[in-house]
Amino acid sequence: MTDDRPNLLVRIWRGFWNGLTAFRMAVFNILFLLVLAWIIRIVFFSGGGVTVEDSTVLVIEPNGMIVEEYTGTPAERAINQALGQELPETRLRDVLRALDLAADDDHITHVLLRTDRLLGIAPGTLTELAAAVERFRESGKPVIAHGSAMLQGSYGFAALADEVWLHPDGMVMVEGYSYFRNYFNEALEKLQVDVHLFRVGEFKSAAEPYIRDSMSEADREAAEYWIGGLWQEYLDLVAAHRGMPVERLAGIVDGFVDLLEQAGGDPSAAALDAGLVDRLMTHPEVRTELAQRAAGDEDGGFRRIGMGDYLALPRPPDLVERKVGIVVAAGPITEGVQPPGTIGSESTSRLLRRAARDDSVHAVVLRIDSGGGSAYASEVIRQEMVALTEAGKPVVVSMGDVAASGGYWIAMGADEVWAYPNTITGSIGIFGLFPTFQDTLDLVGIHTDGFGVTPLAGAFRPDMDLPETAARAIQAIIGHGYEVFIGLVAEHRDMSAGAVRDVASGRVWTGRQARDRGLVDQLGTLEEAVASAARMAGIAEEYETIYVQPQRSAIERFLVGMGAEAFAHAGIDRVARRAMPLSFLGGDLVAQFRAIAAASERRQRIEVIAHCACEAPR
Repeated sequence: MTDDRPNLLVRIWRGFWNGLTAFRMAVFNILFLLVLAWIIRIVFFSGGGVTVEDSTVLVIEPNGMIVEEYTGTPAERAINQALGQELPETRLRDVLRALDLAADDDHITHVLLRTDRLLGIAPGTLTELAAAVERFRESGKPVIAHGSAMLQGSYGFAALADEVWLHPDGMVMVEGYSYFRNYFNEALEKLQVDVHLFRVGEFKSAAEPYIRDSMSEADREAAEYWIGGLWQEYLDLVAAHRGMPVERLAGIVDGFVDLLEQAGGDPSAAALDAGLVDRLMTHPEVRTELAQRAAGDEDGGFRRIGMGDYLALPRPPDLVERKVGIVVAAGPITEGVQPPGTIGSESTSRLLRRAARDDSVHAVVLRIDSGGGSAYASEVIRQEMVALTEAGKPVVVSMGDVAASGGYWIAMGADEVWAYPNTITGSIGIFGLFPTFQDTLDLVGIHTDGFGVTPLAGAFRPDMDLPETAARAIQAIIGHGYEVFIGLVAEHRDMSAGAVRDVASGRVWTGRQARDRGLVDQLGTLEEAVASAARMAGIAEEYETIYVQPQRSAIERFLVGMGAEAFAHAGIDRVARRAMPLSFLGGDLVAQFRAIAAASERRQRIEVIAHCACEAPR
């Protein structure tokens, strides 16, 4: 029988060519859709544009998480937005700017905070928003909040308003902060994975889940202290804005089940009876009320403008020549060039060098929101900050929700360190984690054998048991790294090494607790940190604040400026709109391994990790 099929090489070539053709068509189809959307925008949406009329309500409706900066490159975000797959994120700086602009805008008479699309707010972010709402309130204009399901973070946001309106079928659920983690030691033993953990610091618990099945007493002691501190800050902030004693609010939260039963199981009625909200109002009732307080529109609702449209309005350029530059360092710390949402030793250093070369930038604020990562990458960034200060430009750190471990390491290069009272910081300690899988491989019949010409040759293979010589080498490096960390803190904080050790050992602190122990200088907002930097630079009388951003490539400018915006204007439906975080059993393990992997992505050296498993509760 004759085989008429082409030979193997021809089939491989055809498969390659067909794959290349499919890829080329996919790329051109995406570009075609972007161009088509741009044309639609020009034809249908190039009219008079958005304007603000008198008696307008500014509607601020954060989508997803409130973050320091968007995740991913501008090109990635533009394509994901065009395809309806963008992450639900709202930048903190946009909310702050909208409130500050509205305070001086005579056309804006009210602000409405909507909470239904908000997935969570970390404690530090809530403090920054509270300060911005207070600045707006000084203009004499009211702030109103409305939502249906107000959980802990979204209720904290709503509580900043003068009035909190809840949907009659809605609920308020403030359950308090918690600290739970999955522990994997038994599972790893069943898989016959050997986890070799090297750490310095009694309280350095980031990798404990891999070697234990329950929380250590040291971890419990430290966590109870800082989690309790965060919870007290939340109660103080919410109680102050709701005009009730802290003790009463704490009693409401502790006894909410009793209040719920007394209200016949109606959560909205329970919230109203407890004083957590002021009124129960449906969406039509909200529209009618705001139309009476502000002004009605042609659709029978109230005159409004969304935050995005409001920020996009053309405004006269600020011609102030003297500037304070803000460099954002958010996400895990790793080596090299990284996209927004990850701190890269080279990419973040580039931003600091750009600020150093810009003669209009007289001072720099490094805005940190990071639980740490690679100790080496952290030290590279710290050295760049020191170089910036030596060049004569003041550098101030503003800690966001988290600035711990490696996040604290990079803060040491500043002239002054600011934190929120509820920032998570400290965690001065380091660790190394090296799992080996030789027994796991044995289960499926895979064995490793051979030899090395020195005690360390081949010693760091994950398919072999870790030799004692290799373990000693790693522990020595970890110990040295910890001593370097201690020495740097002592140098930059003007403390003795002994005093640093008393507050180190991997222990986590709130910003207030860290200030009391000499680890930070001041408690305050980003705006206050910027003002301090301006004073140091001698430009406090008049200055402009700018964000130092990476330069966009031509393709990024094309995608951001044309395609994604056009899709948004055209109103094309979005699919896969929300990317929910992992919450299923095992998600914590995946998330922790990802964080550690990101922190030590490059393996040219034995990596020392300065990472804190202390994410801000939301």
